[in-house]
Amino acid sequence: MPASARAVSFLLSCGGLLWAAGYPTGAAGGCTHRQDPKCCPGRNNDCQQLSEQSAPCYCDAYCQKTRDCCQDYRAVCQASAVHCSVGPWGSWSECSSLCGIGSRERTRQVTVPPRNGGAPCPDLKQRRGCHGDNPICETAKEVAKILPDSFKRDFKDPWRRPHMLLKDMQARYCVLFRLKQVGPACRLHSWTNQLGRERRICVECQGHAVGRRGRCQGDGLDSARTFWISASVPGCHGSWVRESLQEDCTCPQNSYIFV
Repeated sequence: MPASARAVSFLLSCGGLLWAAGYPTGAAGGCTHRQDPKCCPGRNNDCQQLSEQSAPCYCDAYCQKTRDCCQDYRAVCQASAVHCSVGPWGSWSECSSLCGIGSRERTRQVTVPPRNGGAPCPDLKQRRGCHGDNPICETAKEVAKILPDSFKRDFKDPWRRPHMLLKDMQARYCVLFRLKQVGPACRLHSWTNQLGRERRICVECQGHAVGRRGRCQGDGLDSARTFWISASVPGCHGSWVRESLQEDCTCPQNSYIFV
């Protein structure tokens, strides 16, 4: 508030209190007579005192702009002021996103805190944008095709061929996903109707679904959102985040398989 407004507010709020307390009119005052802190940084209307003329005056740094500083402000506050000092900036952090738009941060520490109305500390943290381009980002572009585990093939099926049997002998692995998005078309079929947002599901990579790179397409990235579609229900698709991958395992019943 302006200097005049600050003075009026001060007189209205504490004039009666000074009379009741027996504060002597014309007593010496100013920043010297304030208890710690004698001086305040920035703008602080509570950082006030009575001047030698019993008029309100201020010991905050803002008083230099409003020209309502106590008479001893320069001698008390500017002479003893300790301005904030900070150290050098640290290194930028890694991009928060392995793939796509993210951010980096860097920080610095306070070496000398401000005292007696000294200049406050500058920003201690900086952030800037970045774009993750990890080599595994190509995997994030893959879209997984899934079916319920009721589609698992049986060794007794008459159409089995030797080369298919060899694939089924390969080690299997399981991937635990948390569903982040499920399309409305998934509600149109009994098995996809079980897919719900934030639900955890287990998807098994069987030998016949393993591709050239020795894994199932679209098996995801840890802590990164990737995409999936239903191989039998048109329009049923969504996204998920891989939470874990376990080698040589089988998902429990009523789970899903990669196609």
